[in-house]
Amino acid sequence: MDLYEYQAKDLFAAHNVPVVPGKVCTTAEEARAAAAEIGGLVVVKAQVKVGGRGKAGGVKLAQTPDEAFEHATNILGLDIKGHTVRKILVAAAADIETEYYVSFLLDRTNRSFLAMASVEGGMEIEEVAATKPEALAKIRVDAIEGCTKEKATEIVEAANFPADVRDQIVDILQNLWNVLVKEDATLVEVNPLAKTPEGVVLALDGKVSLDDNASYRHEAHAALVDNSETDPIELRATELDLNYVKLDGEVGIIGNGAGLVMSTLDVVAYAGEEFGGVKPANFLDIGGGASAQVMANGLDIVLGDPDVKAVFVNVFGGITACDAVANGIVQAVAMLADRGEPVTKPIVCRIDGNNAAEGRRILDESGIALIERVETMDDAARRVAQLAAGK
Repeated sequence: MDLYEYQAKDLFAAHNVPVVPGKVCTTAEEARAAAAEIGGLVVVKAQVKVGGRGKAGGVKLAQTPDEAFEHATNILGLDIKGHTVRKILVAAAADIETEYYVSFLLDRTNRSFLAMASVEGGMEIEEVAATKPEALAKIRVDAIEGCTKEKATEIVEAANFPADVRDQIVDILQNLWNVLVKEDATLVEVNPLAKTPEGVVLALDGKVSLDDNASYRHEAHAALVDNSETDPIELRATELDLNYVKLDGEVGIIGNGAGLVMSTLDVVAYAGEEFGGVKPANFLDIGGGASAQVMANGLDIVLGDPDVKAVFVNVFGGITACDAVANGIVQAVAMLADRGEPVTKPIVCRIDGNNAAEGRRILDESGIALIERVETMDDAARRVAQLAAGK
C-alpha cells in the first residue's frame, strides 16, 4: 500500500525523522484556515500517490491565507497523471539551501535491502540515475545487521554528503531504517531531504510503501487505507476475498491458479489481435481449491463489469473438480437471474482435468444458451475474442 505524503511524514515523525508539520485539507476554506493558523509563507501541496506534482501545478507557495485559498481552489480536483486531487497538505514553507535524496527499499533480486543516496535531490531520482549514475550511491544493507551507525556513515560517505550535515543525515538514515523495519515497509524515500540556511536537515517530502502481507501486525495501518482511487469492482472483489485486478479490455477472465490465468491473459490478447485488438478486462484467480460458491462470486464480479463483452472461464480441475466448477457457473447464472440481473453476456468455458467429463456434461445440459463450451484453450480464446468484438 502506497501512502500519501502526509501519511508518510506522520510515520517519519513517529520515528524521529525531522519533518515540517502541516495540516491536511479537503476544501479551499480549510486551506485558508490552515494557512492562517500556521502563519507566514506556506506551501500548498496536492496529495496524490504519484510523482511530478510540481510540474503539474500541484505545488504552490502562498504568502497569505487568501492566496492559499486560491491555490487550493485550483489544485483540488486537478488531474495529475490520472489521479484526481481530493486532499491537499498545507505546511510551513521551509527555506531551502540544498536538496538531497535518501531512500531504503527492498531489493528482491538480491534478497536484501538497498540504500540509495544522492547530493542531487529535488528531481526525480530516475532522471539522476539515467543522466548521472555516478551521483547516486547504492549501498547494500543486510536485513539482520540493519542500518547501524557504521552502515549509515558508509552511505553518507559513499554519497559525498558535506561534512557539516553528515552527523544529522547519519541519524536520519538510522531513523528511516526504523520506519522501514518497524512499519513493515518495502520502500521509504525522502526527496528532497533539505538543508536550511541555518544548517538544519529536514524531510520535506516522503514516500512510503507498506507491505500488505504484514498488515495483521499493524492495526493502526487500517486507518491509512484510502479507497477513493480504487476501482469499485476491485473493492467488491476484495470483500469477497477474490484475487482480482481490473484491466483495460473487453474479455472477462476467470481461471484457477495464477500461472494459468496469466497464460490465459496472453492467449486472449494474442487472439484478440485478429478482432481489432480485443484485450483481457481483468485478472481473476479463484484458486486451486475454489468452491462452487467462489466460482459463483467470481462470475458475478466479472459480469458486473460494464466493460466486459464476453467471459472466458478457463479451469483445470485439480483439488476442485470440474463438476464443482461447472455447478458454480450454473449457480452463478441462476443467482443473478434471481436478483433481477439476468446474464446477457456470452460465457465461453474450457474445462479440463479432474472429473472433466462430468463438468462438461453439466454445462452441456444446463440449458443456458449463453454458455458455450470449447475444447482447447487456444480455440476458446479465439472464440471469446470474436464474441467480445461482436462478430
